[in-house]
Amino acid sequence: MGPSLNNALQKAKRKQLLKIIIISLLVVLIVLPILYKTGNYFAMKSTERLHDRLFLYHAIAEPNIQIDSQVTRNSSMFGGNIITNRSKNINGYVVPWSTLTSSYDWLRTDIDHNELIPGFYWTDTQFYEYDKQTKNKVATFYHPSIHDYHDGVQNELGEISQMENHVAEVAISFDRPYTLQEIQAKIPDHLNIVWLYMTSPIGDESNGPAGTVNYGFDPSDSPKEAYKSFLDGLEDYDVRGSNEAIQDFLKANKNKPFDQVNILGVMLTGQTENFKALKNQDFIRGASVGATAEIVPYIEPEK
Repeated sequence: MGPSLNNALQKAKRKQLLKIIIISLLVVLIVLPILYKTGNYFAMKSTERLHDRLFLYHAIAEPNIQIDSQVTRNSSMFGGNIITNRSKNINGYVVPWSTLTSSYDWLRTDIDHNELIPGFYWTDTQFYEYDKQTKNKVATFYHPSIHDYHDGVQNELGEISQMENHVAEVAISFDRPYTLQEIQAKIPDHLNIVWLYMTSPIGDESNGPAGTVNYGFDPSDSPKEAYKSFLDGLEDYDVRGSNEAIQDFLKANKNKPFDQVNILGVMLTGQTENFKALKNQDFIRGASVGATAEIVPYIEPEK
């Protein structure tokens, strides 16, 4: 092979290599924006699903817990986090509650269940649940179909009513289901009904499930409209029909007028001394204190 032929071949190889490089760069310049746009599209859809899921869960399953802000963090075309800042309203006093850090990617959305599930303090003499970040006590509801709980059914109305200059939330569990009209006749006007306990999983344990999810809603604005939204929320949350507690409730109550629907308990807030009126009432099976706050001169309690 002569020098001229060799040079021609080398020149042809360089042209071919240059052509491949140019084509590759053009492909990259075209494909990268498409991938970036596609990735952002799927990430945005996952973000929207997770935002909606978090708002929905709080509307049907978080007693007296409000979302103060919910923002996206560490977002990229592949996924990110949603930070949910939460609090409780205890008769006009805002009490901090745990912050959730939920995650999402193209295919999955994961609510921060680690923080949703309370911590447990358990000794030989006492048991209670608490919020993992704030360490505030979590109020417990007792399902009327569960006869025995591992720590017994507590009634803390005597203790909380002796606290002076405080506001508190208390989960009241009934001896049997009642309608809202019956409940309103039994609860003193100087206490706030901030949440209605409608149902929860019973489970297979005779001792009762610890840290179980309670389903209910805030009736404060318009109970009938709030109940309708609650039913819609249950259906949206369990669209696959796999949650036995939700499906049983919907089957029994979906076509029933709200004034005939049975309620298992209520979350009340108020000044601690106002809970004295509920002591020794027969319709109360259990009463569990949740978060409390000391009254200060510059914040007026709602009641």
